[in-house]
Amino acid sequence: MYYCETMPIDQVTPGMIIGKSVEDRLGRHLVERGMTLNAYIIRHLKEYGFEELTIRVHEEPDKKAETIAPSIRNTIKLLREPDQAKVTFQENFRVRVSKGIQFIYAGLAEHELAHTATVMSEELLRAIEKNNAIAINISELQTSDEYIFKHSVDVATISMVIAKRRGWKRHQIIEVGEAGLLHDIGKTKIPSELLNKAERLTDDEFNILKGHSLLGYELVKDNREVSPAIALGILQHHEKIDGSGYPFGATGSQIHPYAKVIAVADIYDALVTERPYKKGYSNKDAIAILMSMTDKLEMDILRAFLSAIILYPVDSQVMLSNGEVAQVVRNNPNLSLRPVVVGLASGNVYDLSSRECSNLVIMT
Repeated sequence: MYYCETMPIDQVTPGMIIGKSVEDRLGRHLVERGMTLNAYIIRHLKEYGFEELTIRVHEEPDKKAETIAPSIRNTIKLLREPDQAKVTFQENFRVRVSKGIQFIYAGLAEHELAHTATVMSEELLRAIEKNNAIAINISELQTSDEYIFKHSVDVATISMVIAKRRGWKRHQIIEVGEAGLLHDIGKTKIPSELLNKAERLTDDEFNILKGHSLLGYELVKDNREVSPAIALGILQHHEKIDGSGYPFGATGSQIHPYAKVIAVADIYDALVTERPYKKGYSNKDAIAILMSMTDKLEMDILRAFLSAIILYPVDSQVMLSNGEVAQVVRNNPNLSLRPVVVGLASGNVYDLSSRECSNLVIMT
C-alpha cells in the first residue's frame, strides 16, 4: 500500500515512482503517473524548471510483515525462482535513442531515415542481447519526455522481445524493430493541434488521424533501403485479424507478421500511457484488456507478449483479495496476473494459476 507525498526535486532519486503526472505549461504530460524515475528523467525535469514532484511513498509494512516467522522465510527461500532477464537501458543509451528517434521524426531525407532506423534497431537489439533479455518491465523503457518518441521506442522494444521469444531470425528482429520505430511516422503529416487535442475527437477528426498508417506507408514505400516487410508493418499495424481494423480491413493471413506483432505492442503501450485526453490504465488492467482481444490479435503473438511481461516482480509484496499480504516467489509463464505467492502471516502457498486459488486475486 502507498500514499503520495510532494518533495523537493533535489531529494528525488532514481527508482522513485511518480504519484501524479508531471505536466508542462501547455498541459502536456511529460511524465505519466506510475512511471519509475531514472537519472535521465530527473535531470531533464530539473532543466525544465520543476522544483518539486509528487512521489509515491510506500507505507511502513505492518507488524505482521515485519515479524515474518523463520519457517515462512524458509518457505519463501525454497520456492523463490528469479524472474527472467529483463530489458534494461543505461542512461547514455537512453540519451542516444531519444536523440535518434527525434531525428527520425524531424523529417530526415530517405537515406538518413532508413539508416537511422536501422542503427537504432541494432542498438536496441544489442541492449536486449546484453543480458539475453526475454522479458519486459514497461516502467523501465522510458526514453524521452515526448509521447510520440517514447511510444515509438517502447513499441519497437516490445516488438523485438516478442519476435525474439517467437524464435525469429536476427534480421527479422531488427526489421520488426525498425517497423516499430517508424510505425507512427505518418503522424508527422497530421496537424499537431489534432494530435495534441485534449478533448474527444470528432468522427471526422478521428478519420483524419486514422490516415497516419497509410501516410506512413507512402513515406517509405519507395525507399529502397526500407524493405517491403517493414513498409507493410507500418501500413497494417492497426489492422485486426477479424477485419475490424484499418486502413483496409485486412484479415488473418492478409496481415504481415510484423504488423501483427506491432499491433500488440502498440495497443499495450497506448493503454498504459497517460495522455492529455485520457488517464493511463494500470498494467494489470491493460493486460486484462489485451486478453479479451483474442478475436482481434494473433494468439501466438499475444501469448509471447504475455509471457514476456513481468507485472509482479519476484520479491514484491501484494495484497490478496482474502486480506492477506503475500510475497511473490515465482511468476507463471503466460499468466502474468497469476503468480505464485506466499502469505506472510499464514505461510500458505498460493499458486494463483491453480483451480484451488481461482477465487483469489491480487488487489494491488
